[in-house]
Amino acid sequence: MTKTMTIEGMMCKHCAARVEKALTALGVTAAVDLEAKTATVTGEAEDAVLRKAVEDAGYTVVSIH
Repeated sequence: MTKTMTIEGMMCKHCAARVEKALTALGVTAAVDLEAKTATVTGEAEDAVLRKAVEDAGYTVVSIH
């Protein structure tokens, strides 16, 4: 499964690294694009779990496709 998450609140590379760390802790692969404000997630995880991990890291998930 590959999903693209749109995430608000990422301002710098440190923010992107925090989001990537939060997502990879779930056992998925994550590639964060700071300029596009997205994270491309590959692996098996439910949307609610992905959303909670990012929001617990301090960012807002706008959408998951």
